[in-house]
Amino acid sequence: MIDLQRDGDVYVLRFDAGENRFGPDFLDAVEDALGTVEKNDGPGALVTVGTGKFYSNGLDLDWLGADPDRFEDYLRRVHGLYARVLSLPMPTIAALNGHAFAGGAMLALAHDFAVMRTDRGFFCLPEVDLGLGFTPGMNALIRSRLSTTVAHEAMITGRRYKAGEALAAGIVQRAAAEDEVLPGAVAWAASLAGKDGKTVARIRADLHRPALDALNGPVLA
Repeated sequence: MIDLQRDGDVYVLRFDAGENRFGPDFLDAVEDALGTVEKNDGPGALVTVGTGKFYSNGLDLDWLGADPDRFEDYLRRVHGLYARVLSLPMPTIAALNGHAFAGGAMLALAHDFAVMRTDRGFFCLPEVDLGLGFTPGMNALIRSRLSTTVAHEAMITGRRYKAGEALAAGIVQRAAAEDEVLPGAVAWAASLAGKDGKTVARIRADLHRPALDALNGPVLA
């Protein structure tokens, strides 16, 4: 389900669970991997990547529908995942090998940078078409990482952005062919791995303080 490897100074965290939805087992495995990454002492950077045509499709609505009483606790765990990535003491890059939808798109936004595959995959916040709203934490994360104009369009219309469109909108910072997405992300991460991790975390926390406060605060308005 989750594979954590190290390539020089770069940790590569691969999601390998189909659509990589945030079920409890998936969250357990990612949290455990991030715990290992957080213990890094010295140069380091993190790259996350999915498999096949999915980076992540986000919340596991099937699991949630079968256990609705745990809705708030579940969202708290998802918020915690975003906050943890935002707080990591090292540069982070999302290698978007395929679709990044809903909660998966927000996970990508929790990284410092993203590289997106050019020939397949969309970045999309489809909540409006699912009859769902955004929690205060999710709203703050999106607004912290995207311009007001882009956040408005993405959230109100549920637009599916291809790589070139996402690049132009500032959603991702680089686009690459399928076989260059992960190598490009790893090379970019390696070039940043020498940055002092504690300083990176402090700067990022100051930049995104409203988002972190919202993610660590009450789950529902």
